[in-house]
Amino acid sequence: MFDIFGYHFMQNAMLAALLASIACGIIGVYVVSKRIVFISGGIAHASFGGIGLGYFIGISPVLGATIFSIISAITMGVSTRRTRLPEDTVIGILWATGMALGAIFISLTPGYTTNLFSYLFGNILTVPDSELLLILILDVVILAVVVLLYKEFLAISFDEEYSTVIGMPTEKIYLILLCLIALTIVVMIRVVGIILVIALLTIPASLARQFTNDMKKMMVLSVIFSIIFTFTGLFLSYILDLASGATIIITSVIIFATVISTRKLLSSTRLPSQKM
Repeated sequence: MFDIFGYHFMQNAMLAALLASIACGIIGVYVVSKRIVFISGGIAHASFGGIGLGYFIGISPVLGATIFSIISAITMGVSTRRTRLPEDTVIGILWATGMALGAIFISLTPGYTTNLFSYLFGNILTVPDSELLLILILDVVILAVVVLLYKEFLAISFDEEYSTVIGMPTEKIYLILLCLIALTIVVMIRVVGIILVIALLTIPASLARQFTNDMKKMMVLSVIFSIIFTFTGLFLSYILDLASGATIIITSVIIFATVISTRKLLSSTRLPSQKM
């Protein structure tokens, strides 16, 4: 069983899982705390346009997804705040536009796009060295911005109105946060794919929130849970010969449901004894 660690593709997969878990665990806490899961889903699906563009013009699909996801994040953030259109309408339009553009670009690309499903549903076992380097760079950018703007992100996550009153540039900070979400989504595309990325962005953070309300502790726990989910799912997918992205998500859901159920059961058994 331990022979799998000797394979280069498995080493790359483990590094990708680790790097993705760091970004996902930290940014996922903001997504859950600010309740912007739906807008994150819109950014994720809109990034498919960038993947199609990457195939069409011959650049890395991950680089194309990075460009598209950032543009989509800024467009969604500005449109929802400066127009009269409802937020879900804006998200739905950009969501569909990105997916449609991706499909058109791919249909215009000569030949057969063999790696397309790895971007839609994830295939962490095929991450090349070049994409691993790009994921590392994106991780460093995400961590650096979070460290620099930690207090600002904390403020708009829990009380944006008060932050605006005291003179904080909340719109700019919100757009930066959306851009970080976009970069995190790009980091996780190879791990679980566009279709399933929201699950891994929210499940570890939601589970961490069950144990603490402290933002920093929540981030640490979220990263740890994300590492557990991705590594366990990765090994199970390899051993059982299953799709890696789907296996990671199913593993996350099972562990999440088990922990929540166990905590609820323990709390219910403690109540009668406390009354006695």
